[in-house]
Amino acid sequence: MDFPREEVWWNGKLPICTPRLISIPRLIVSRTPLMSWVIHLKLFENSLKAREGTRYMTYLIVVAHPDDEVLGAGATIYKLSQVGEGVNVCIMSGEANARNNRPNTDELKNDARSCMSILGVSRIIEGAFPNIELNTVPHLKLVQFIEKAIIETKAEVVFTHHPSDLNNDHLHTSLSCQSAVRLFQRRNDATPLKELLFMEVPSSTDWALNAAMHRFTPNTFVEVGEEGLYKKIEALSQYRGVMRDFPHPRSIEAIKGLAAYRGGQAGMFYAEAFESAFRREI
Repeated sequence: MDFPREEVWWNGKLPICTPRLISIPRLIVSRTPLMSWVIHLKLFENSLKAREGTRYMTYLIVVAHPDDEVLGAGATIYKLSQVGEGVNVCIMSGEANARNNRPNTDELKNDARSCMSILGVSRIIEGAFPNIELNTVPHLKLVQFIEKAIIETKAEVVFTHHPSDLNNDHLHTSLSCQSAVRLFQRRNDATPLKELLFMEVPSSTDWALNAAMHRFTPNTFVEVGEEGLYKKIEALSQYRGVMRDFPHPRSIEAIKGLAAYRGGQAGMFYAEAFESAFRREI
């Protein structure tokens, strides 16, 4: 069975090449053999002089459904785009046909474009795989779709779902992405991967009920500040029917609370948390 592919180009607020003098704090929290927490603080280069001759990074966010990208990494996407990094989003099931309170297809696409514009996303790649039925699609088809997105965007850092998410589409997107990021070992035209990170999606990652699986364990924290947090909420609000009233995990209060909690874990003023599953330093 063939699943059509649709691509939407969308320009963010800043060109990818626009230099901005700003630092991006990045905390990596790891465990030593003695199981004590060691926090390593690493700052990206924060001056134009330091960036002279340095190529900007390219990021790819691979998600199952429209809105997952902003729930899991919206504030980080915004922060990266504001300093000129190239951020692209690949959505496996772009039409999300099984969603409750779903707007019509044109409205959903407009919602996604509005969201991506706020976040500064450079490009959207949408697939038409069946919603809540990714387990019925041959694994190879999912992998090849993501591989093509990696090739076309020249992605160096990839974010995707955590494999213990309750949502079955999240699981299969994550498994397929884990296979796809190895592409650089098989093809010379693939940009070598620098890092693969898992993200948390409220109302799915927090419902990882299977205790036999390794649950989301954040070890990378990106400080997003108040501006990044409110841009995330603004972007998420573009999706009709997604936000809920408190105490739902997709309420404004819960999203702010999670950002405050993750920030507090790492000594930051609001943060998004990720689990670095694979990292290469050359």
